Amino acid sequence: MWSAEFYADSKGKEPCRKWLEKLAEPKRDALLVALEQVLERLGPDMCTSEWGKALGQGLYEFRVRHTAEETAAMFCGEEPGPKAPEAIVLRVFFHPYGQKVILLLGGYDKARDPSESRQQREIKTARGRLADFEESSSELTGSSRRRRPRSRVDVDAGVKGLT
Repeated sequence: MWSAEFYADSKGKEPCRKWLEKLAEPKRDALLVALEQVLERLGPDMCTSEWGKALGQGLYEFRVRHTAEETAAMFCGEEPGPKAPEAIVLRVFFHPYGQKVILLLGGYDKARDPSESRQQREIKTARGRLADFEESSSELTGSSRRRRPRSRVDVDAGVKGLT
C-alpha cells in the first residue's frame, strides 16, 4: 500500500488540501474513496487504466470520474448507489517518492472548466510545486534544515480527519 500526503509550500500552505476541503460533498467523497481504493493501492501503476496518466518528469495525473459508491462497487464489491447530481470529473496531480509515498501537488474540477488551457495551467502549477518540493528535498540532504511538514491523508476520517 501507498500512503498519500499533501505538498506544503514554504509557508506551510497545502493547496491540494485546501481545494479538496472546498469540494462539494459528493465530489469530495468520490475523491477520498478513489484515493483509498485506487491510488493508495496501486500508486503510479494505476496509469495502466482509465484512472491515470504519466505526464513525464515524475508528474502523474489521477482521474476520478465515478461517485464514491461506484468506486466502492468496483473495488469492494458493494452495491453502486445513485448517480451524482452533477458530473464528477476531477483531476489530481501527484508525484511518487520515497517508501511508497504519493505527494498530492494539486487538483481541479475539470467538469467546471474542461478547457485545454485550464488543463495546461494546472499541469504547469503542479510542475512548479514538484520543482519546489525537489529543491527543498535536495537542500535537506546536505544540511540540518528541517523538512517542511506535510500532512497525510486519512481517508477513513474524511476531510475533517485529514491530518
